[in-house]
Amino acid sequence: LIMSPAMWKWTCLVSHLLLSTTVSPLARQQPLHPKRPFITFTGEQAEGNFNHLVVDERTGHIYLGAVNRIYKLSSDLKVLVTHETGPDDDNPKCYPPRIVQTCNEPLTPTNNINKMLLIDYKENRLIACGSLYQGICKLLRLDDLFKLGEPFHKKEHYLSGVNESGSVFGVIVSYSNMDDKLFIATAVDGKPEYFPTISSRKLTKNSEADGMFAYVFHDEFVASMIKIPSDTFTIIPDFDIYYIYGFSSGNFVYFLTLQPEMISPPGSTTKEQVYTSKLVRLCKEDTAFNSYVEVPIGCEKNGVEYRLLQAAYLSKAGAILARSLEVGPEDDILFTVFSKGQKRKMKSLDESALCIFVLKKINDRIKDRLQSCYRGEGTLDLAWLKVKDIPCSSALLTIDDNFCGLDMNAPLGVSSMVRGLPIFTEDGDRMTSVIAYVYKNHSLAFVGTKSGKLKK
Repeated sequence: LIMSPAMWKWTCLVSHLLLSTTVSPLARQQPLHPKRPFITFTGEQAEGNFNHLVVDERTGHIYLGAVNRIYKLSSDLKVLVTHETGPDDDNPKCYPPRIVQTCNEPLTPTNNINKMLLIDYKENRLIACGSLYQGICKLLRLDDLFKLGEPFHKKEHYLSGVNESGSVFGVIVSYSNMDDKLFIATAVDGKPEYFPTISSRKLTKNSEADGMFAYVFHDEFVASMIKIPSDTFTIIPDFDIYYIYGFSSGNFVYFLTLQPEMISPPGSTTKEQVYTSKLVRLCKEDTAFNSYVEVPIGCEKNGVEYRLLQAAYLSKAGAILARSLEVGPEDDILFTVFSKGQKRKMKSLDESALCIFVLKKINDRIKDRLQSCYRGEGTLDLAWLKVKDIPCSSALLTIDDNFCGLDMNAPLGVSSMVRGLPIFTEDGDRMTSVIAYVYKNHSLAFVGTKSGKLKK
């Protein structure tokens, strides 16, 4: 569970965290009475916002990423350990950072905003990435937050120059007989020459190994990454891909994104900038990223379009919801929150909708698109490609559910939007976060709102 700082302030956030701790055995033994006050935790006010949160599903311990701090809390919000991550002398214009080579820019004391927090269960460590030095990550031991490693000697160690806490999303793909992979997705803030927008990295067993965070594959021509072409920024100067959520399912890794596009409104000869919500899919084993496909997603109810993705969460259908959706109870379901319209990313309207998607149906749409493109129909149809009208090339091959692409017809976009099923709308207090799970065959969703309310 990762929450955006704009959505939750200090005590408001942590009172809601209590619901997250109910996944642990400790919390299950202590049900909350409706009239009992929430347990709260307040950090030092000078630090600003909390940024990210993860809960250890084995112990119920809570790891909280803040500005200049990582906290380890018990399930009843007692501080167990604190690890300082900043401030330190830095300048965002230094690339590589001054810890690698001398920088001519003036250095000033700079806060370290936590941008990503992940638990690496296999190696019993926490991956904590911050905003200092173009986005380097620490590897901390879960037990006591002792620093196991902090790679910063190679250009691959700098993950993102964006200093916003909601700018990076990571998904760990774990293996039993080899090193794990970390898929990293990040906004690049106009620096595509420095940072790929998506890449897969090595998670070595040794936290101080030379290959930690190196690209899974990298040679002169191909690498485990996707870079936004520089020419894209001449068309949309503030172009970026913002990553809202990520997860793995089956043979694929998925990211849910928000990205600007230029469109021509009906009856108009000029183009205007709007934001489009898209799901991005990659094969876990695709080291060349030839499997990259993105498909627009959105929601509509009573003629009102909800197109600005705010939050998402992957859950199972459960027996009761599965029957109504005509899927299996173990099928993956995406719970998503969209706000109305698609024009203003930073000033979303308060009207919002909670919508669900059946992941299998999205995958079916992607398979249809792959099959048509490999028949030579249409173009690659990606708005951020340097040339928008690259034609699909035909090839005689069978494309099944697990097709992972070739060095042709990639990266690929799906033109038609997949629409979610709206199940709840809110007109006055914008929904901003969501989690869901199955309880006694029922699907339950908890939704957080702009004003700090929690809806079940």
